[in-house]
Amino acid sequence: MTDDLKLLWKDALKIIETGTSFVTYEVWLSSLEPVEITGNKLVMVSPTSMAVNVINNNYLDLIKNALNTINNNIADVAVISASDFSQYLKTRTLPETEIKEKKEEAKGEKTETEELIFNAKYTFDNFVVGTSNQLAHAAAKAVSENPGKSYNPLFIYGGSGLGKTHIMHAIGNQLKNEKPRLKVSYITSERFVNELVEAIRGGKEQSTKQFRARYRSLDVLMIDDIQFIANKMSTQEEFFHTFNDLYHLGKQIIISSDRAPKFLSELEERLRSRFQWGLIVDIQPPEIETRLAILKKKAENERYNVEESVFHLIAERIDSNIREMEGMLSRITFYSSLIGSSKVTYDIAVEALKDFLDDKKEVLTIDKIIEVVCGYYSVTKGDIISKKKNKEIVEPRQVCMYIITELLSVPLAAIGSAFGGRDHTTVMHARDKISELIQTNNNLATAIKDIKAMIQKK
Repeated sequence: MTDDLKLLWKDALKIIETGTSFVTYEVWLSSLEPVEITGNKLVMVSPTSMAVNVINNNYLDLIKNALNTINNNIADVAVISASDFSQYLKTRTLPETEIKEKKEEAKGEKTETEELIFNAKYTFDNFVVGTSNQLAHAAAKAVSENPGKSYNPLFIYGGSGLGKTHIMHAIGNQLKNEKPRLKVSYITSERFVNELVEAIRGGKEQSTKQFRARYRSLDVLMIDDIQFIANKMSTQEEFFHTFNDLYHLGKQIIISSDRAPKFLSELEERLRSRFQWGLIVDIQPPEIETRLAILKKKAENERYNVEESVFHLIAERIDSNIREMEGMLSRITFYSSLIGSSKVTYDIAVEALKDFLDDKKEVLTIDKIIEVVCGYYSVTKGDIISKKKNKEIVEPRQVCMYIITELLSVPLAAIGSAFGGRDHTTVMHARDKISELIQTNNNLATAIKDIKAMIQKK
């Protein structure tokens, strides 16, 4: 794969990531590899033929739209499986060195029955711990250090996008690194169901035996989003026996769900009772400090150059879905790169999110407020952000700072930066002074009221 193709697909994934669920993104889309562009078509390889079918039936338009946003010359996408890749190479005239490289890659591809590879991005080191998730984090660490002994089964529940899958991949990565001899598998409940259906559809007893042998010979089984096997009686029956075999052999079982076991009423009682044999931990929506830390960690890992105020904008807007929050940061960063900015500023973030922010207060920018204040006082923006200290300039400047603190959720340091690089203490002084003056100065109070009304009409 050329560097240009890698960059193209990396940028496309940033868009795709924000337009679909985490599980869909990780299971079906993130593992795609671009091969070449022929004419106006991008050819991509998927690890399994099952994935090819799922992508072609459900996600092809999503991929096309993302690619077209970046390169409008790409009008079509072809997805082929790794097993069909050799045949595809015969129809192409790729350079000999690239053909050799692709063949080597194809040799190492997974078969359809092999477990998903753990995402290297999701480790304990980059999992941000706060009061909302510290118990789940501690339990996961204990299990990864002593599988089958500490807490078995470990049942993790919480809302969508709060980090359950991250924790499970972190366990898998640690086990892979520190206990490589263990047979470990992470699988979504959707894939478990699909594989069971395929085994049964095959109509051969051998297929079903192979399915059972695969899962009942594991040392560690992690199954994500168990709630999706609700009302699937054959799957519940199969998982019940798999659970029993692994548990009685002292093998570790880790399960995630959006609800605690007692609230999974669509599952059989015998399954729910077994889920409660071990440790049940929940992950709550993160508090503001944890949300900010998560965003900063992502920016650090992805090497995004982001203004502090952008983190606050996102963290205050989204309070219950980490995945959505990180996706929003990716969208903003991608938009910033499209317009050629090396740094993501507050104003760029607002523009990038204009379709997502429906609160009038939040779509305002510092520049818009400065513009209205300057018009009201008949001064220029250059005057406002200058070092001039005459009353005709100082009052509008302080009023402007005060109104920004009233209408925008922006750190004081970011406001000071917009006013010619002033310190946050200057902004604090202006805010407090105007706040005090409007208690006794009716003319000033009226002026601020009028300015706010003008801003709201913008």
